[in-house]
Amino acid sequence: MRDIAWVLVASISLAWGAPAPAERVATADMCIPLVIAHRGASGYVPEHTLGSYALAITLGADYVEPDLVITSDGHLVARHDNELGLTTDVSKHQEFAHRHKTKTVDGNELTGWFTEDFTLAELKTLRAVERIPDVRPGNARLDGSFTIPTFQEIIDLVKSLQSSQKRLIGLYPEIKHSSYFKNLGLPLEQLVVDTLHRNGYRGSRAPVYIQSFEVTNLKELKNLTELRLLQLYESDKSVQPYDQIVSGTGLTYGDMATPEGLREVATYAAAVGPDKSYIIPRDANNRLGQPTTFVQEAHAVGLKVHPYTFRAENAFLPAEFHNSNTSPSAIGDLSGELRAYLEAGIDGLFSDQPDIPLRVRGPCL
Repeated sequence: MRDIAWVLVASISLAWGAPAPAERVATADMCIPLVIAHRGASGYVPEHTLGSYALAITLGADYVEPDLVITSDGHLVARHDNELGLTTDVSKHQEFAHRHKTKTVDGNELTGWFTEDFTLAELKTLRAVERIPDVRPGNARLDGSFTIPTFQEIIDLVKSLQSSQKRLIGLYPEIKHSSYFKNLGLPLEQLVVDTLHRNGYRGSRAPVYIQSFEVTNLKELKNLTELRLLQLYESDKSVQPYDQIVSGTGLTYGDMATPEGLREVATYAAAVGPDKSYIIPRDANNRLGQPTTFVQEAHAVGLKVHPYTFRAENAFLPAEFHNSNTSPSAIGDLSGELRAYLEAGIDGLFSDQPDIPLRVRGPCL
């Protein structure tokens, strides 16, 4: 059953009116840079909810990004992580108290409640809450308004709003904890591909990118689909993708960022999604430094560059773009930071407040 709040947001979209009909339907990839709504419009509405995705589409985002995890009965759902304590009200459900446990996920010990221990029907009894309420107190006012959406529900939302928006809207799913879920006998890759193919998303021109921080599963996906793939990069270049730790290769994200490493990534991926520090690092005073050659080297081997994550609050901005109000939650000059990255030649970007990069980019049709 659809969330009441999503229906309200979708109704607002229809009431505002769609763009005037064009000779052809606008594609998700017409504009540069692509604006990818990170977990939806998560700067305004709790992340990974139908309300967040609907608002992002209404604001004009080219793509919406769901992080995908899985339930015990094999359903794909959107959560930032498989641990539920930070993004749902599960701690208030005494009927699930016995499922509170400690697990090791990708080498990290976590304590909480985990999606793989719940059926979809059980997860649907939970309500979403804001993950970072201290930074986004406005979002926290919507705690309890939304359920956890399935991947299929997100696809259904995207397709329904395409009609009112008169444009194609892209999907940008991230497969989370691939090796971990495979070891539990709950692999995500084939399920993600089958869901997308079943919904008509096929081929390299479809408005889809599938992303992962791991490597092995992207190479596996290369053999399962012609949909575009994106290699994500952790901010710490000395870190290894978890599947590479398991296989003992020694490969780090820093290795993958060299010209030789990018050339290898280009054999299986169409794009790279680095932490934005790979493109413009910050100095000791938390100010932007000089751009690196990462974008040019990625372009040289045919890779698009879609860095993450652009957020408007002081807590996330370089010092020179902070609001004079020193509160971490104060809204600073995200537009200023974005202009520096656009000058560096990026092809797309992930943002929690997609309306801001859309205004900076300007009309492109």
